[in-house]
Amino acid sequence: MKKIILLFIIPLLITMASCNHKIKYPVTKKVGTVDNYFGTKVADPYRWLENDKSATTAEWVKEQNQVTNDYLSKIPFREKIREKLTKIWNYPKYGVPFREGPWYFYNKNNGLQNQSVLYVRRWLNGNPKVLLDPNTFSPDGTIALAGISASHDGKYLAYSIARSGSDWNVIHVMEIETGKLLPDTLRWVKFSRMAWQKDGFYYSRFEEPKPGQELTGENKNHKVYYHVVGDSQKNDRLVYENKKFPDRNYEAQVTNDERFLILYETESTTGNALWYKDLTTKQTVFKPLAPGFENDYSVIDNAGDKLIVTTNLKAPKKKLILMDPANTDPANWKTIIPERDDVLEEVDLAGDRIISTYMQKVISKAFVYDMNGKFLYEIELPGLGTLTGISGKREDKIAFYGYTGFRFPTTIFQYDVAKNKSTVYNASEIEFTPQDYETTQVSYLSKDKTTISMFLVYKKGIKLDGNNPTLLYGYGGFNISMAPTFSISRTIFLANGGVYAVANIRGGGEYGEEWHKAGIKEKKQNVFDDFIAAAEYLISEKYTSPEKLAIMGGSNGGLLIGACMTQRPELFKVAVPQVGVMDMLRYHKFTIGRSWASDYGTSDTKQGFEYLYKYSPLHNLKKGVKYPATLAITGDHDDRVVPMHTFKFISTLQEDQTGNNPVLVRIETKAGHGGGKPTTKVIDEATDIWSFVMYNLGMTVK
Repeated sequence: MKKIILLFIIPLLITMASCNHKIKYPVTKKVGTVDNYFGTKVADPYRWLENDKSATTAEWVKEQNQVTNDYLSKIPFREKIREKLTKIWNYPKYGVPFREGPWYFYNKNNGLQNQSVLYVRRWLNGNPKVLLDPNTFSPDGTIALAGISASHDGKYLAYSIARSGSDWNVIHVMEIETGKLLPDTLRWVKFSRMAWQKDGFYYSRFEEPKPGQELTGENKNHKVYYHVVGDSQKNDRLVYENKKFPDRNYEAQVTNDERFLILYETESTTGNALWYKDLTTKQTVFKPLAPGFENDYSVIDNAGDKLIVTTNLKAPKKKLILMDPANTDPANWKTIIPERDDVLEEVDLAGDRIISTYMQKVISKAFVYDMNGKFLYEIELPGLGTLTGISGKREDKIAFYGYTGFRFPTTIFQYDVAKNKSTVYNASEIEFTPQDYETTQVSYLSKDKTTISMFLVYKKGIKLDGNNPTLLYGYGGFNISMAPTFSISRTIFLANGGVYAVANIRGGGEYGEEWHKAGIKEKKQNVFDDFIAAAEYLISEKYTSPEKLAIMGGSNGGLLIGACMTQRPELFKVAVPQVGVMDMLRYHKFTIGRSWASDYGTSDTKQGFEYLYKYSPLHNLKKGVKYPATLAITGDHDDRVVPMHTFKFISTLQEDQTGNNPVLVRIETKAGHGGGKPTTKVIDEATDIWSFVMYNLGMTVK
C-alpha cells in the first residue's frame, strides 16, 4: 500500500514542480518613448503595445498565451475543475419577465447554451415560443444579444447585437407576431437606448471610426437619431447633437404614454443634465429640466403633465420627486418619497403603486407606496440578498422580480401588488446545498478609522487558525455597489474549503453618493486603504494568512488589484486583475476612457498627474520585488478598457518580478470587457482562474 501511495505522489510532485520552476517569459521589446508631465519625465517603453492591430502585437499575444497555457496545463486538477463546472452549470436559468402590448418576454438558458434565448408568450397563459435565438448568430456564440426594446403596442421588437464582446452594437428590427426579420440595420451604435414612439424609435450613435481605430480610437460627437421602421439608416432624422461639446454623450427616453421625449446629457459616469420635449405640442427644441453635471436625475415616468423623477440633489441617498416641466425650479418640486437612511436604488410603477428598492447595509429592501407617496407595506424578501430588478406596468396587478444572494441562486418571483404576496415563478435547479454554508457581515476600521463593512461566505465549521485559503474581492468606484449575488463558479472554491470575502469599500455606492465621492480623484487612495485593511482584518482575525490570501477584481476592480499588489505585495499570495485600468496617465486617450475622469481626474492637469502617478499600477512596479502570483485577464476586443492596459502592465511585471511566483496574462480572443461572452468561454475562463488561484494557494480539489 505504501508503495502504491508513493507511485501516486511522486508524479504529482514532479507535475507541481514543473509549474513552479522559473518561467521563461517572452522577450518584450522596449522603445525609448518618454513623456514629460509638468517637468517629470515618465518612460513608456511598451508604448508600441497600444497598437492592437500591429503584427508585432499579435505575435506578442500569441507568445504570452503559449506561456500561460503551458503553465495552466500542468496544474493537476485543472481538468477536474472544468468537468465539475460544466456539470453544475448545466441547469435552466431564467430572466425576469416583462410585458409590452399583449406579449410577455423573458430570457432562458437551458443550461450550457452559449447565449440565453429570448422567449415570448401572448399574455401569461399563452404558450411560450422562441422569438430570438442568439445561438444561431454565430457557430462559436461570440455574437450576442446586447439589448432589446419592444414597441408599446407589441408590434415590433428592436434588438441590438454585439460581436466578440465589443461595445459597438448593430440594431435590427423584427415583427413580433410573425417573427419576420425586417431589413432595418443600424450601425455604429454605442451606449444607446432604443426608445419607441409610434412606428419608430430614438437611438444614439457615433460616426463611423477610421479603419483600424474601431477598438481604440476616441468616441466623440455622440448623436441622437429617430429611425422609422422599414426605412434606411441614411434617412434617419437627426434629433440632437452638440458640436460645442464633442465629448458629451446623449441618450433618449420616451415616457410610457409617448408624450414626453427625455434627453440625458452626460460628461462622465456620474451626474447628468436633463432635457425634454412635449411630443403632443409643436415644441421643436429641447427645454431644460435639470442642469448638469453635479447631480443625478432619472425619469421614472410621467403623471399627466408632470414627471416622476429620482435625484440625489441635496439628497445623497436619493429621493423621489414630482417635477413640473413648466416650472423646473427645485423650490417647485413636490417630494413624493423623501430621502431616508438607506440608499434608494430603483423605483418601479406597478398596479398603480410605487415600488421602491433600497439598499440597507448593502442588503435589498423593497417598499410599496401609493402614487402620492403614502407608505403601504414592505415586500417580504427571502434572506440576506439582492433584488435584481422589478418589472411591471402601472395598469397591471402583478409584477415580477429576481432575487439572489451568496447562498441563494437567482430565483424569479411573481408579485401580486394589491395582496403584497410573492410566489416562486421560476426556481433554480442548481446542484448546490446552501445549508452547508454561512454568510456573515462584519465591520472593520480602515487606515483613517472609517468603518467598512464586508461579507464573508464559507463552509460551516470553519476553524479560525489562519490557514483557510481566502479570496478577497472588491471594486470601489463609479458609485457601483458590491451586493450579495450568487456565482456558479464560486461554489468550486467554497466546496473545497475556501473563504470568499467581498469588501464594501469607498468609491462604491453602498452607502450613497457621499460614500462614492470619498473614493474619487485625490481621495482614491482611500479605496486602496480600505481594501488593504480588509486583508489585514482577515489575517488578524485568523481567517487566513498572507500565504493563503488571493485578491481579485475587474475593470475598476482590476485597477484596485493592481494598486494594492504594488503597494503591499507581501500581503497577498495571488492576484487576479481582470480587464483592469492599469495606465492611469493615458487611460483617457482611448475610446470612452475620458468619461471616467469624474472618478479619476486626468494627467492633463498637474494636480491630476501627481495623484494618479502615485498609485498608477503600471508606474509603481519596481525591480527586484517579489510580487504575488499574478494572472492578468483581458480580451482582444475590449474597447472599454482597451487591452493595452494589461499588455503594458504584465510586460513590466515580468521584467521586474523576483522569486518564483508566476506572473502571467490570459488574453481571450474574440472577447471584450465581459458582456455577451458565450458560456463555453465563461467556463474556460473560470476554469483557468480557479485552477491558478487554488493551485497557488496550495489547495487540492476534492
